[in-house]
Amino acid sequence: MAVQDVISNRDQAMAKLQARQVNEMERAVQGLDVTHDDLQVNRLAALHFENTQLAEAKWANELINLQTNQKREFKEWVYRLNEDVKNGQEGQVSRKIRAMSDSAPPPVEEQIRVDERRMEESFTIHLGAQMKTMHNLRIVCMEIQELCKHKPLRIDGRIQPQPQRLQTAMSLFSNSLSGLVLLVDDRVNTYTGVKREFATICQQSTDFHFPDLETQIRVAQQYTTKANTKRQLRKANSDSPAGSCASPSDEISSNLKQGDFYITKHSNLAQVHVVFHLVTNDSVRAPDLNSRHPVIVALRSVLKCCVDFDVHCISIPLLLVYEMHEEMTISWCLKRAELVLKCIKGFMMEMASWSGNQSRTIQFIVPKGIAADLFEQLSSMLPQIFRMSRTVDLTRQ
Repeated sequence: MAVQDVISNRDQAMAKLQARQVNEMERAVQGLDVTHDDLQVNRLAALHFENTQLAEAKWANELINLQTNQKREFKEWVYRLNEDVKNGQEGQVSRKIRAMSDSAPPPVEEQIRVDERRMEESFTIHLGAQMKTMHNLRIVCMEIQELCKHKPLRIDGRIQPQPQRLQTAMSLFSNSLSGLVLLVDDRVNTYTGVKREFATICQQSTDFHFPDLETQIRVAQQYTTKANTKRQLRKANSDSPAGSCASPSDEISSNLKQGDFYITKHSNLAQVHVVFHLVTNDSVRAPDLNSRHPVIVALRSVLKCCVDFDVHCISIPLLLVYEMHEEMTISWCLKRAELVLKCIKGFMMEMASWSGNQSRTIQFIVPKGIAADLFEQLSSMLPQIFRMSRTVDLTRQ
């Protein structure tokens, strides 16, 4: 709540500053050659830019100080709780926890929160030739941000505990992590579109266990430059005559290629611990996408990472897009879903050879707002493509 209050105050202050600057600039432009000349207008624009930067730095510093203090308080809280457990005594932290658990919950009618009903279907499947493994499949119509954003229930200024948030927190140090495939552009160090929305969600609460998103993005940018340097060197060596030593002559790009992905870790998201930022472009909207497309191949690498690092639940955009466009007809959607589902099934079959014969949950996300009949057609494809687990009726003669 404290972080959200600072962000709210920041947004209001920046909006007022921007409105005031717009009014000042409009008056200056209207009075050009009367009350202002070109030099004065340019100076005013420079002053506005400087004031905006100072205000942004002020609020950024306030937010960093708040989150730093919260991390320090959390660390001290854990240490004191650990001392209580080791000593077998009830200290101040233990008494506070017991008081919280013993406090009477608010009336039932105050706890009710009306959530918008969403379309979803769940299936249980068995995959494998001899040693079959059971997996759970879900298809859900929702916005991808709903997996990340908390929806706190405030009563009398206090946030009531959420079961989902508790479950995500308790599984943070377990062998059953949750992941999300986030479709992004090829620029690592920019925040536009879905990346901007995701960054805003990450900023709304303090991450007590991992570096903030901006720090993780800077690290990813460094690895991007190293990876592109190696790529350029391999390309130069492959194009050079045998026996000669080639060096990359072109400028090293700081952008990723389609099918690349980088990983960020989080402890302050609603249902996600690991985010796979998968690079895509407008080519995924083409109707003739095949299994050799870089994004499809990248999904195999994502599932390989899930096996290697105990990510047992992964959410994937079924149509590889977040928004529907005019060219995305019903036949386009069905064809795309069939391709993705068949490829994912093949990758899941490979999991046995990756020492990943454990039960997993694959959640397919479809864009919010699609028609109900289209969702039914998409959900009916799962039992057709995957083998469903069926109950055997032993009472029949």
